[in-house]
Amino acid sequence: MNRDFNEIDLDEEEAKGEKEAKEEKKEDGKDSGSDNNRDEKKFDDVCFVCRRPESKAGKMFHLPNNICVCNDCMHKTMDTVSQYDYNGMLNSPNIAFMNIADLQGEGGIPNKQKIKKKSGEKTKPIIDIHKIPAPHKIKASLDEYVVGQEHAKKVISVAVYNHYKRVATNTMEEIEIEKSNMLMIGPTGCGKTYLVKTLAKLLDVPLAIADATSLTEAGYIGDDIESVVSKLLAAAGNDVERAEQGIIFIDEIDKIAKKKNTTSRDVSGESVQQGMLKLLEGAEVEVPVGANSKNAMVPLATVNTRNILFICGGAFPDLEEIIKQRLNKQSSIGYNACLKDRFDKDKNILSRVTVEDLRKFGMIPEFIGRLPVIFTLQSLDLEMMKKIMTDPKNAILKQYEKLLELDEVKLTFDDGAVEAIAKKAMENDTGARALRAIIEEYMLDIMYEIPKDENIGKVTITREYIEGTGSPLIEIRGTALLTDQSGKQ
Repeated sequence: MNRDFNEIDLDEEEAKGEKEAKEEKKEDGKDSGSDNNRDEKKFDDVCFVCRRPESKAGKMFHLPNNICVCNDCMHKTMDTVSQYDYNGMLNSPNIAFMNIADLQGEGGIPNKQKIKKKSGEKTKPIIDIHKIPAPHKIKASLDEYVVGQEHAKKVISVAVYNHYKRVATNTMEEIEIEKSNMLMIGPTGCGKTYLVKTLAKLLDVPLAIADATSLTEAGYIGDDIESVVSKLLAAAGNDVERAEQGIIFIDEIDKIAKKKNTTSRDVSGESVQQGMLKLLEGAEVEVPVGANSKNAMVPLATVNTRNILFICGGAFPDLEEIIKQRLNKQSSIGYNACLKDRFDKDKNILSRVTVEDLRKFGMIPEFIGRLPVIFTLQSLDLEMMKKIMTDPKNAILKQYEKLLELDEVKLTFDDGAVEAIAKKAMENDTGARALRAIIEEYMLDIMYEIPKDENIGKVTITREYIEGTGSPLIEIRGTALLTDQSGKQ
């Protein structure tokens, strides 16, 4: 029986529709595959043998299990293999060759050592010139977390603002604007590290905090000088372009001062200062990715430190004596004379520091010259200690109040208790770090006993409890009865 022409047309349209659906599925499969490979294209392939990225070694040979080998290493391997006859070795039962399937990770390297590719476009600053907060706004944000140190917060706000204006405008070709690297000097526990952490959180830029005590000259046991840049690269997610606009804070910088009266090679002092000169000024350096030192099994990345802001900090012990010696040269005898002991009780003697004092301490002139912004932090007094415990957003007393609030207990510290804790911290002479140790000591019994009794609704820490002559006041839920910790009314 002959079918109608309309039926034939419908069959052809159905067949055509099925064909188009199949083609769409194929295209969707390609799109999903491209989406899966999109993340992989962000990273450079790294040679499994020489650990060079594809941008340096050239096109890679792709082996099973996503292992990549560069052209040079492949030819060297084939030339070596062709020189020997392995037929006898393959039949030996004692020879076990490496199983490629046992290697884990793409390219035989862990994820933390993958290097992000640099885009072919011109590098765009990660900071918009219109979004950079003004110095007074930076200082206002720092005031919420850091107590006191008004001069230090003012200096660091202006220096950071000028630095990131330089990075964001990218006008290096017209007028060469030098970096405003900083050196902060202050006693232990005055807030040097905390100031930099708060600053990096405010600007939302990569921050690396390194310790100068572990740095040594290249070729000796310890961390290489480039390891400080390697930490910044790790903080930026191995994104070189983002790391090149970050902040590096080198703590304990006074520990690399030139050693005095030594006959051995100063590999952790003056040599480290000399090795850091190129980093501070700005140069392209090869740094290990995912490791502290260079070796054959670690890929290397090239980072330009021209736009990296370096902030160095240290306590500089005994620097006060050097300053006093310089100031006491003007002392004399007689009426209205300047006595030698007039600076002994000056707590802010560090504010009188000069470059000459730092040279006598052991810092070489070339190193100091690359840190043009030098400022000091004040030692903490009693009033500053009291404010540190109560005023900042994450003050230590607020932390303990939050901990007991989770147990539905209200914790309060009266003014006498806060003053007593501050006095004990001043006696320890370790700055704000002593506060947590003291409070932890007195809060131990309270934090242990309160979860036992669900009837406790409020605890008040008093001066008598801190001084050891009384107990904290405990209030039972639903009553106004105050008792001490021993249960006496």
